[in-house]
Amino acid sequence: MADVKELVEGMNEDLAAEYQAVVMYRTYAALVTGPWRQELRGFFEGEIPDELGHAAFLADKIVSLGGVPTTEVKPVPIPRTNREMLENALQAEVDTIERYTKRLQQAEELGEISIKVQLENLVVDESQHRDDIRRMLMDWKESQ
Repeated sequence: MADVKELVEGMNEDLAAEYQAVVMYRTYAALVTGPWRQELRGFFEGEIPDELGHAAFLADKIVSLGGVPTTEVKPVPIPRTNREMLENALQAEVDTIERYTKRLQQAEELGEISIKVQLENLVVDESQHRDDIRRMLMDWKESQ
């Protein structure tokens, strides 16, 4: 059975990962090269508002549960290629979905149904991001 302290700690882990996503997408938007630079730059920049929204939700809920939001940012892997950027982003989305699934189960156990539902909505967002990146990688050639 989860307790509120455990939920807050987990949500702070999630918050650090959302901060990572913002920094990662901004950094990758600057680093992209090659013939698909503009498209990839636009993709990475387009993800930032969603990740900031997720971070705002988490920070507000952490406070409402009696916690203090983290200011930590998980480390951002620096890629060598555009493909590696997309692979890193894909792994981050997969990891986030896994964490949010655990977190929504904790929220449900605590009777925090509103948090559970909002986390389910975040899972939907992150799943869409994951699927977009998967499709981008489907026929990716190294020269891209």
